[in-house]
Amino acid sequence: MSEYLPSPRDWVKDQVELYEGSGGTDGLTLRDTGLPVIIVTNKGLKTGAVRKTPLMKVVDGNSYILVASQGGAPKHPLWYHNLIAEPNVKIQDETQVQSMRVREIRQSAERVRLWDIAVAAFPPYQEYQDKTDRLIPVFLAEPTS
Repeated sequence: MSEYLPSPRDWVKDQVELYEGSGGTDGLTLRDTGLPVIIVTNKGLKTGAVRKTPLMKVVDGNSYILVASQGGAPKHPLWYHNLIAEPNVKIQDETQVQSMRVREIRQSAERVRLWDIAVAAFPPYQEYQDKTDRLIPVFLAEPTS
């Protein structure tokens, strides 16, 4: 396995360290929101290194909905490109870690359904979409076994 390369963003690096360092018992919410997060581990497209990103916990059955919002920024987050290039990821949800495979859900009734679930879990997603010209990507992470 490649070496872990922490995020250059301190809050991301710190959250991943707290979450994983506690075995999934601490650092479970996004900053001061009180809303739950998961840790998505994937392979970096350019570096090949292991990358880890805390994302909002949004579930659909035994799958996770991953929203590449980047707060409504004009460009996709870097992890979006990583997942397109290598869809096999690990997701840590509290103390549980699972191997999963992601797929981007493009314009369809399924995307609308998943988007609605995501906005219900984290209402700012709709504000982010309203302030950007890009269609915010939605992935579905499904168990591989």
